[in-house]
Amino acid sequence: MTLFYLIRHGEPDWQINEHYKLKGHGRDLAPLTSRGILQVYDTSKDPRLRKAELIISSPYTRAMQTSAILSKELSLDIAVELDLREWQPDLTFEYDSLERLNQLVQDYERCGGMYPPGETRLWESKTMLKSRMDSVLRKYSEHEVVIVVGHGMAFRTQVEREDIPCASITEYKID
Repeated sequence: MTLFYLIRHGEPDWQINEHYKLKGHGRDLAPLTSRGILQVYDTSKDPRLRKAELIISSPYTRAMQTSAILSKELSLDIAVELDLREWQPDLTFEYDSLERLNQLVQDYERCGGMYPPGETRLWESKTMLKSRMDSVLRKYSEHEVVIVVGHGMAFRTQVEREDIPCASITEYKID
């Protein structure tokens, strides 16, 4: 059995997106705020993390910055996994504003993360997201304890929780 410590990234600085008018994946370049950095340093002190063998991380800036702090504090290597990226609100990568993102999120939530029968949406379904998350976690199932740094929406597919605060630790086991 593998124990995964799912750690959501620290608080990101979303204002950078509007400042630079970033679009699609460019919106995932936001770094952590100074508060977010402190959140991760606090999380790194959790004694449970000392048992971890490695860190696997989403490639997005906020997750990589979180992973770098944890790596430094825990003396662990980082493996970057593309499929640990956050939920894709627009599979065409064309959304370009916080307003449009909120519309896509609202539609996703209204549909419970599933496409209505006979329809498709721009966003990645809950099933698609869970499938790619599961495939990554299975790759590391030979380890006993792994830290996974990623995103709230992605982690919600694994643990069925609605609220996953920034820099929080959620335990998740697979056989």
